[in-house]
Parts: sequence; C-alpha cells; structure tokens
Amino acid sequence: MTEKDYYEILEVSKTASGYEIKKSFHRLAMQYHPDRNPGNKEAETKFKEINEAYEVLKDDQKRAAYDRYGHQAFANGGMGGGNPFGGFEFNFGTGGFSDIFSDIFSEFMGGGRGSNRTYARPGSDVRYNMEITLEEAFSGVEKEIKIPSSKTCETCHGHGTKDGKEAPICPHCNGSGKVRLQKSFLVVEQACPHCQGSGRMVKDACPDCKGAGAIREEKTIKVKIPAGIEDNTQMRVPGGGEAGTRGGKDGDLYIFISIKEHKLYSRDGANLYTQIPISMCCAALGGKIEIPSIDGEKIELNITPGSQNEQVVRVKSQGMTMMRSKGRGDLFVKLRVETPVNLSARQKELLEEFRSISQDNSCQPEAKGFFDKIKDLFVA
Repeated sequence: MTEKDYYEILEVSKTASGYEIKKSFHRLAMQYHPDRNPGNKEAETKFKEINEAYEVLKDDQKRAAYDRYGHQAFANGGMGGGNPFGGFEFNFGTGGFSDIFSDIFSEFMGGGRGSNRTYARPGSDVRYNMEITLEEAFSGVEKEIKIPSSKTCETCHGHGTKDGKEAPICPHCNGSGKVRLQKSFLVVEQACPHCQGSGRMVKDACPDCKGAGAIREEKTIKVKIPAGIEDNTQMRVPGGGEAGTRGGKDGDLYIFISIKEHKLYSRDGANLYTQIPISMCCAALGGKIEIPSIDGEKIELNITPGSQNEQVVRVKSQGMTMMRSKGRGDLFVKLRVETPVNLSARQKELLEEFRSISQDNSCQPEAKGFFDKIKDLFVA
C-alpha cells in the first residue's frame, strides 16, 4: 500500500479530534465498503486505505508516533517491533479490525455496540414510476397516486406487543440486535436469532399486526409536478414510504417521472421541435399556416416566399416552461416541401408551361449555380 497521508485519506485536518476522526471514518467506510461496491477494485483499495489510516489515528500513542516520524514509525514492525504486518495490527480480541467492522456493521444496522437503538426500525423507501404527458410537463399538474404501503399499528403503537408497551431487552444480545461470531481471524456480525435483530423480546404479540408493529395498507398521496419538469426526473417525498416500526422513522417515496412521446413535438431542454409539410406553391409564393401550440393555443406561421426544403423557422417563447422561471424556450419548425403527385392533365399542363418559361433557371439560383460550376466536366 502506498504511503499516503493518513489525515488526507480520512479527509480530516491534523488537529482533528478523536470524535471527528471516527465520524469521518464511519462515513468513508460505509461509502467504500465492498458490500456497497461489489467488484469495484478502486473502492476495495480505498476501503483498505481508510481502515489502515483509522487503525493508526484512533490510537493516541500511534497517532503521536505518526505525527512525529510519519510512516517510518511503523516500518519493519515499529511500535512494538517484530510485527510481521509492519505495524498494522490484526488484534481481533481487544480492538483492531474487530472494532472497525463492529462499528461499520453497527452503522448499517442502525445502532452501536451494546445499545438498544436497533429496536426502532426505519421504514423502507418506495419507488413509484409515473408517466405524464408533455402538456402536463409544460403546465405542471397535481396527481393523486395510490401505492402499496404500511402504517404504524395503532393498537400497539408500533411496538408489536399485546399491551402496546416496549418489549423487554433481549438478554442474548443485550439489546443490540446483533451477535458476533469469530472464526479464526474473521469476525462476522449477524442479526440476533432470538429477537430477529430487534433487540427486544416480544413474548405476547399484538393481535392486529402479529408483532410486526405495522399494518399493510394502500396509501393515497397527492403529488405536485412542477411546470417545466424534464424526462427521467426523480422526485422525493419525505415520509411517503413504508412506515417505521417501534418508533422508527418512515421511509421516503421516490417518484421517477417519464414523459410520453408527443404526436407533434419533440423536446430538448426548454426548446420544442417539429416538422410540418408545406406545398410547393406555399414554399414558392409564401403563405400562412396554423399549428397547435403546447399550451393549447394556435400559432400562425408566416412562410416567406422562396422557402426551401428543411428550412427551419424559429418561433420565440413558444417552447416549454422553464422550471423556477417565468420564461419559456423556443419552438423550431422544420419545413418539408412536398412535391405534388397524382397530377391532373390540367396541372401537368400548367407545370409544363412553367418549366418552359423557366429555362434560364433564374428563379432557381441554387440549381443554376450548381450546373454552371460543373458544366466544364461534360465531355464535348
């Protein structure tokens, strides 16, 4: 392992207190824990660095030696000599990694060693997929949704007991909800099998919730979707998830917004895009076309004479609403000039007449310029 500064690894200053070091260690260890980053070698390396740094800085004597001598204090078995691990102690009985992993597992399970904080269980978060129209995304909308959920049992007040009072502390885990198993150099913590990890022994279960502390129900929630919301946006409703039990905090509701494909418009940020077909005559002579706007009003497009195929017309402030703003994006309309088909005899006659009087291509400057440029390529 490279000799990186232990303080930098734990993201603390050299004057940090023991509490600050421990707090930062817990945060980083949970972030880079292998269980949260399966197959991530960088996270695994970072996790080892964090543990090595904490093993030194949590001990006052080791920290003092590190501050004075740096990594040399632990080279070749320093701080006691003869240590084959170069000062990185593997003491599983009275500290070392056993304490480190115990602290981490305690964080994951909601309480510290010897505490009864695991008795209160937070509710699970809930995900809900919601599909809305582009018009609803433009104007904003309030939706009433129903989700399968749970609520705290009113009979036992979430304790799961028949008398509605807190159950006695489990004597097997001393209220921690966890037991530690040590095999060789490996220490594993698991939920106490006697209290199922609750830290309390429920002898007489509540008849309504059967000791769970919560009852299943369908929950109805009103959700306000803000105007201008974009596709794949995630919204969080605090406390909208599963109910916590035994005094635990309710989980959150996460709503994932998707926007239906629109018949006329596509979207890019606050701007809208569409394509409309126009006749050859309209493109040549100009004209007016009405199309529906996203807010339900009519938009009158002025087609300038001589408009070309795939020419884009920009209509300002006719796009989507901008979130947390009174402004709107723009609308971009691409013109598709349609060549007439299924001509009648009279229509063909008129077009032939038009072609005969347009031999000089003066009304088609792009075509004239092109053929003038390549005329020397023709073999005489």
